[in-house]
Amino acid sequence: MNSNIDKNRLVNAVRAFPETTILVVGDLMLDRFVWGEVSRISPEAPVPVVEVQKETILLGGAANVANNIRAMGGGCILGGVCGNDDAGTSLLALASDRGIDTGAVVNDAGPTTVKTRIIARGQQVVRVDREEKRKPGGDVLKSLSDVFLEAVSRAGCVIVSDYAKGMINHDVMGILRDTCQRHAIPVLVDPKPSNMDIYLGATMLTPNSLEAAAMSGIEISDDETLFLAASRIMKNLDASAVLITRGPHGMGLVQKQQPLFTIPTMAREVFDVTGAGDTVIATFAMGIANGLEMQEAAWLANIAAGIVVGKVGTATADSHEIIQAINALS
Repeated sequence: MNSNIDKNRLVNAVRAFPETTILVVGDLMLDRFVWGEVSRISPEAPVPVVEVQKETILLGGAANVANNIRAMGGGCILGGVCGNDDAGTSLLALASDRGIDTGAVVNDAGPTTVKTRIIARGQQVVRVDREEKRKPGGDVLKSLSDVFLEAVSRAGCVIVSDYAKGMINHDVMGILRDTCQRHAIPVLVDPKPSNMDIYLGATMLTPNSLEAAAMSGIEISDDETLFLAASRIMKNLDASAVLITRGPHGMGLVQKQQPLFTIPTMAREVFDVTGAGDTVIATFAMGIANGLEMQEAAWLANIAAGIVVGKVGTATADSHEIIQAINALS
């Protein structure tokens, strides 16, 4: 562990999570998992036949970021657009059951995004997506502006979780940016390269290596190119920091006028990376909202991500697991 990181500060921050509220805004989805076994190949086509044993429905997209925050014991307000359909009803019910405040969710006539993953013997066989990409406008945008104004006043940090389904656009980012500036609240963005221009003025962005390369135009092959890519993104978007997730190579944090800060991966075994980025930004936000410096919050986020990728499915890490992992660090 980096000698500049105080484990006691990390533990104390995690213990303060129940006193923290985060606003999460983004594309809301349902993650449907179909679990089964494969014992033969279909006679109709060279594909496995999955004999279904059970089905589960979980919060996905930005809603999974909120779920991560609640799993760690924090308070969360969820913001976005939800369809007036069965999937939307299920999403809101699941969120409420988890103790997530859905007061900043606005209903719309379109369908709710549903991602269905078929899992056999612990491995994903195929994913089926049902979605309609659309931008909120008119009355929906006005309603979002109203609910965001109230929600930001209760939050210690705002997370923008962009899955490029249309919720996050210039109008929505403008509303959030102006509101957060008035309240001096940091805005953290989990970005999509295709939407790069709309993130101007964000406090920090958390792209993975491929996203950072696409956003910067710099191929990332080592620490030097990672630093250059993060620096260019930071300069172009007037951000204070960029945290690049690097899979098995850990993370790299670049802040203004500071050298690259690298963190090795904490994962011992990787079973499923589904939702790992959600865990990173959720944990980082919780750390920042509880007084951690960015380097400390990045360490904390890396620890939580290492726990989550060791689980199958859209998983989370709770505060007890995180504290245990912190105390196990040498």
